[in-house]
Amino acid sequence: MSDHLLDIVGLWTVFVSDEGTAAAVSELNLHLDQGETIGIVGESGCGKSVTALSIMRLISSPGRIEKGRIEFLGTDLLKLSEPDMRAVRGNDISMIFQEPMTSLNPVLKVGDQIGEVYRLHRGLTKRDSWNASIEMMQKVGIPSPEQRVRDYPHQMSGGMRQRVMIAMALACDPSLMLADEPTTALDVTIQAQILELMNEIKKQKGTGIVLITHDLGIVAEMAARVAVMYAGRIVEHASVSDLFFSAQHPYTVGLLKSIPRIRRARGKDTQKLPVIPGMVPDLRRLPRGCAFQDRCGEVASICNEPPELELKRSGHLVRCWKR
Repeated sequence: MSDHLLDIVGLWTVFVSDEGTAAAVSELNLHLDQGETIGIVGESGCGKSVTALSIMRLISSPGRIEKGRIEFLGTDLLKLSEPDMRAVRGNDISMIFQEPMTSLNPVLKVGDQIGEVYRLHRGLTKRDSWNASIEMMQKVGIPSPEQRVRDYPHQMSGGMRQRVMIAMALACDPSLMLADEPTTALDVTIQAQILELMNEIKKQKGTGIVLITHDLGIVAEMAARVAVMYAGRIVEHASVSDLFFSAQHPYTVGLLKSIPRIRRARGKDTQKLPVIPGMVPDLRRLPRGCAFQDRCGEVASICNEPPELELKRSGHLVRCWKR
């Protein structure tokens, strides 16, 4: 039995089609303690969202969790019956989904959708759940919540819908929150407000947060540790300070170099932003050995053999032959 809030061991999640099998998540090992935030970063298609959906057991056909363990407070979620898992979702574990428009029911008022969380998991009456929804909408920065609670999703902007999703995720003070690009559709002012709210809940309730994002600035502000994923695997895992100041994997180095930085104008300074060449490989046709070799500037013959995720120094794991 694990002492961690969340302990993922040897997780494999695959998608099967006529064209082959794609391992969206491969041999993933990850843990999270109470009151801790871990960031998961990487390009689109690297397995970040599939990892969160696997934790929630929301992988649908043609996908399946092939093997591994996902232990939450010592209980393997993969062994729970569907009714037991349904009781966990939204109550003990919540998720902020990446696409609010497709995650909200278009024919229900947002107040009813937030209130459903309170009715299902807290047993509140319809009136009490409605009032709790208004209070939660106010907490996530929705103006005039007494009026907006009666809106349908199509009557709200993308940012408003995202805040409704966040309100639903935070409603029951979950022990574990999975945040998949939680501030993508928000302006910087509301973004800061939401991140502050997440931090407050973490401090008050000991909530553990898995933060999935493309924004390394948010990771630097929110997370204690960060896992970098590429082609379904973790290629580097370290504390935020170690990763930002001493990144080891060539992919991580490329991500950090591609962050836009404010430079003082110097005449005709037209220096281009560095980019990582190429594209994320097709998961059904990964190259033999290191999946990053076709895009790596340090590739060598040894890269034709698959590297293991190895401890290079205290708390710093890297999947690379040359590091």
